[in-house]
Amino acid sequence: MESTKILMVCLGNICRSPLAQGILNSKITSNTFVDSAGTAAYHVGNPPDPRSTEIAKQKGIDISQYRARKFTKEDFTKFDQIFVMDQSNFEDVIRLAETKAEHDKVSLILPFEQEVPDPYYGGKEGFEYCYSLLDKACDQIIEKMKL
Repeated sequence: MESTKILMVCLGNICRSPLAQGILNSKITSNTFVDSAGTAAYHVGNPPDPRSTEIAKQKGIDISQYRARKFTKEDFTKFDQIFVMDQSNFEDVIRLAETKAEHDKVSLILPFEQEVPDPYYGGKEGFEYCYSLLDKACDQIIEKMKL
């Protein structure tokens, strides 16, 4: 059976999307590949923000080995589903979609057009809130996609 491939996308790929990647990876038991990327190239090659790494570690998840990369048009071919953290990321990704099939792969990670706020410029509480939102979102992804 071929594996399902899921991509998590945020702005710089050091806070929200690697956290979402780590959470989903920690919860799935199926043959699923999860990766993450950013819509901007600010942090390419860098590890996740230490605050994301710390909140993940507190929850028993190691994301320290992840490295930031930029979203590319090829990701539409490589992934079955692309989850973005906010409307700005959605628009940046959709701008690169060339077909309806590519467009249809992209959705906000939270239901009802809600956004996962970027915790980068805030304190520890923002990362804890981000984790709680992504934890619930990953449970919903597993249920919806039957992972």
